[in-house]
Amino acid sequence: MSVLEKLAGKFIVIEGLEGAGKTTAIQYIKNWLISKGLAERQLAFTREPGGTVLAEKMRDIVKMDVTDEQLADKAELLIMYAARVQLVEHKIKPALAAGHVVIGDRHNWSSLAYQGGGRGIDLNLINEIKQVALGDFKADFTLFLDIEPELGLARARGRGELDRIERLAIDFFNRSRAVFQQLVSEEKNAVCIDASQTFSQVEIDINRQLDAWLASL
Repeated sequence: MSVLEKLAGKFIVIEGLEGAGKTTAIQYIKNWLISKGLAERQLAFTREPGGTVLAEKMRDIVKMDVTDEQLADKAELLIMYAARVQLVEHKIKPALAAGHVVIGDRHNWSSLAYQGGGRGIDLNLINEIKQVALGDFKADFTLFLDIEPELGLARARGRGELDRIERLAIDFFNRSRAVFQQLVSEEKNAVCIDASQTFSQVEIDINRQLDAWLASL
């Protein structure tokens, strides 16, 4: 089987806390895929929440500050899954069916980490909602960019004003990180990358892990 045949219809996801370098890592993955012979037209990129017209409106709700009404934790969770269903059904699945490689900036793990670990919603409940919303749909390969929350948030502040989630207490991100670490330890098709390293070293590590994954296909 050729490299292009192996990669056709694969869903690769980048997960991590704020400031972990997901946007930069996605560019590294794009470069790696092109180096393997894929054309840019064979690649699709998504972000969560968002990625479709309706999902972007849901993203705005999650990110916005409303002074006289706090978004309830379970409402936040359900909005995340509503946006995810729209993205999966209207963008990701069609792209995969066409043989494209989809690179996702966040996916299901972010709900388990943020709404589960961070907000304290029962992980079993989240998994039940995921099953209703997405069934067995999941990433083919996940790269978790691991970073100390303090360092990640310092990087995020360097980008400009923080949003509603980025302004949460450091304990929220410590709990979220712990769930991410648990998930990557339990998933066969997932790896952990030390995102506190230099960007050049992160790129080397990502390329090495992608090469190993490709060899296993």
